[in-house]
Amino acid sequence: MVRANGAVSLRELARVVQTSEVTVRRDVRALEAEGLLDRRHGGAVLPGGFTRESGFPQKSHLATAEKTAIADLAASLVEEGEAIVVGAGTTTQELARRLARVPGLTVVTNSLLVAQALAHANRVEVVMTGGTLRGSNYALVGSGAEQSLQGLRVSRAFLSGSGLTAERGLSTSNMLSASVDRALVQAAAEVVVLADHTKLGTDTMFQTVPTDLITRLVTDEPPAHDDRAATELQALADQGVQIAVAGASGAPGGDQSPARQQQRRDVPLPGPRRGQVPSPGPTLRTATALGEPIPGAERARVADLRRR
Repeated sequence: MVRANGAVSLRELARVVQTSEVTVRRDVRALEAEGLLDRRHGGAVLPGGFTRESGFPQKSHLATAEKTAIADLAASLVEEGEAIVVGAGTTTQELARRLARVPGLTVVTNSLLVAQALAHANRVEVVMTGGTLRGSNYALVGSGAEQSLQGLRVSRAFLSGSGLTAERGLSTSNMLSASVDRALVQAAAEVVVLADHTKLGTDTMFQTVPTDLITRLVTDEPPAHDDRAATELQALADQGVQIAVAGASGAPGGDQSPARQQQRRDVPLPGPRRGQVPSPGPTLRTATALGEPIPGAERARVADLRRR
């Protein structure tokens, strides 16, 4: 499966071979010892280290349920009549499909996939950057793309990447993509990063957004055994990044209700940042996008995160 797709998630492997993720993880570790693949958090990729980047067909098969939940939650942050920028990526493509329903929206993007998702949205204006087409991810890059963003100012930038750590922030494996993403960040008052749990704790070659410039991270609920992802989330929150956690639908272990799919957990800024008024301290708020009461299971998860 890794040879065919370039990358695969442990969850998908467990589903295909009908066994537990614990068993799959042990087998993947053995395959890595033989040099047949490289482990990543939540999955595995072909060997290649920091410089290798999977193409769109490979990325589109990774963490699909998680990306859907993240896109649903991220779309709820966008308001009618807003002007935003949306970067390239499979998660941002999912976001764009949901933005088609927001009236009066203006979307600036360097992604052909984002533009395609919004092409038939009558009430959304799409502005494409210039640049040279990078076929592996259907994005416009280079000096033409960067120059077209000069003088632009929007409310938010929605970006994805190959990895996210508290130490370096968001990063990617391609220099040209990283340069355009940095230009997108410069055009926005706030930066929202969309990253599923498999990218947490992963560091790639080129930094795109340092941690102190990330306003909010929208991610999914890390598996219970993924201590590194949970630790990385806490480290990001400690550095002032607001964390919004979306529940992924279709995950193993039972169906989830629509309310659970839209669940959101926000960790607000623990102190003053970029001119904001100091808050009383780092507290944890839990809310649902539908405004429903917090279920008992969610209260337990909040208590667990507080302990961490």
